[in-house]
Amino acid sequence: MKELDADEFRRLGHIAVELAAEHMFGMRERPVFTPMSGAERNVLMHASLPDTGMPPARILELVRSRIMAHPMGNGHPRFFGWANSPPSSMGVLSDLLAAAINPSCAGGDHAAIYVEHCAVRWLMELVGFPTEQSYGVLVSGGSMAALTCLTAARTRALQRAGWDLRTRGMFGAPQLVLYVSDQGHACMHKAASLLGLGTEHVRVIRSDDAYRIDVAALEAAIEADRAAGLIPFCVCASAGTVNTGAIDPLHALSALCERETLWLHVDGAIGAIAALDSSLEELSALGQADSLALDPHKWMGIPVECGAALVRDAKLLRDTFSLVPPYLRTEPGRGFGGMPWFSEYGFQQTRGFRALKLWSTLMHLGREGMRRRIEQHRALARALALRIAQEPQLELLTEPELAIVCFRYTGIAESTPELLDAFNRALVAQLQTEGEVFVTGTELKHCYALRVSIMHHATRATDLALLVQLVLNAAARLQESASQLLSPAAHSGESALR
Repeated sequence: MKELDADEFRRLGHIAVELAAEHMFGMRERPVFTPMSGAERNVLMHASLPDTGMPPARILELVRSRIMAHPMGNGHPRFFGWANSPPSSMGVLSDLLAAAINPSCAGGDHAAIYVEHCAVRWLMELVGFPTEQSYGVLVSGGSMAALTCLTAARTRALQRAGWDLRTRGMFGAPQLVLYVSDQGHACMHKAASLLGLGTEHVRVIRSDDAYRIDVAALEAAIEADRAAGLIPFCVCASAGTVNTGAIDPLHALSALCERETLWLHVDGAIGAIAALDSSLEELSALGQADSLALDPHKWMGIPVECGAALVRDAKLLRDTFSLVPPYLRTEPGRGFGGMPWFSEYGFQQTRGFRALKLWSTLMHLGREGMRRRIEQHRALARALALRIAQEPQLELLTEPELAIVCFRYTGIAESTPELLDAFNRALVAQLQTEGEVFVTGTELKHCYALRVSIMHHATRATDLALLVQLVLNAAARLQESASQLLSPAAHSGESALR
């Protein structure tokens, strides 16, 4: 099969755009989630590679019937799972154009590079991060942003300890200690492991009743580690925890880190963009962080993948990652040089044109459009929390700071904590299978909770009212069908609902 000619490309492009439009704008009329059968999974997973090429129109038909028929569901206004938003329409169109240009964004003197510099600066400005002497790179997501930022933090700490990391590696290096809340994202632990710190040098600090890091407990841990001859080097804070959306006391943490000469990294993958809402005063401290991770592909609705790693000290970030071979060394303003290359500030050499979808979406919404989205979703979350608190069979577990609401069903006679956990786990699975609404669950300090994350631009109050009713209806059906399992005799051991 040969490459498409211009006319065929245009014809197929129209078909593809129609498929995308039907999917994106007809979603409300379909179930949020439709489980795949075993046969459907096998068709996709075990398909044979054709010996000869398949007609392009046939490929698009397979995409429609086999792939688009079973989406994750995050394009639906009643998808409230994890932290997955629908893609912005401008982002979808821009991703097509970025693929058509297909540049390598390691660096150089071409338009994609300057678009990324601009888009990253806009992100800094939106959240109040300093733009002078700092640097930012677009990465795949929050996990890679955390790894990028903590690598720079490790470099600074070992430089100050007089250890040449690049020459000597980590074997025998001073023992650095990282601090993270018990509500912190698992990517912090993964980054610490990959950086050679060792899990025994990651201190998990308890959180308070509002699921924010306990600053007094953190101070005590730092003091104990210094007394033991270890080197505390970094505190990982959250601007919106994944469980509840809690915002750590960033002003207090910034003062502590300055006093103790520690690196302050803020995981803002979920909530940093909420700095646009001036009522969230704690987020005004984002500009005091040494590094900040953002995920534009979450609340901002940029098509995945699009994360960002922002570091206050641009020179340190370049010292951490730059290892330029002779064939790539350039002189600014001469030939294909341009600015310093992004590949000198992160792990990747070949990099995709992630910036175009971010740039175009921000151009389309503007600062005010993004701010209104944040305020709308936070208002919806507060209204949902109030509705849950008024329902006798439901228990509100967290007051929402951002747009995440955690609650559970409690309308079970003669219940025990174990039975309530088992029932709510089963309730989440029931709701997902039925497909009218999609929620996920999480474990808080004392119980299992249903977790609702509001990130869809088209979610309305009526969707949330329906959510509450669907939860109550599903719980009633579940109790009726499992009545024999809910008897005291059936629960002498672990619940069969688990």
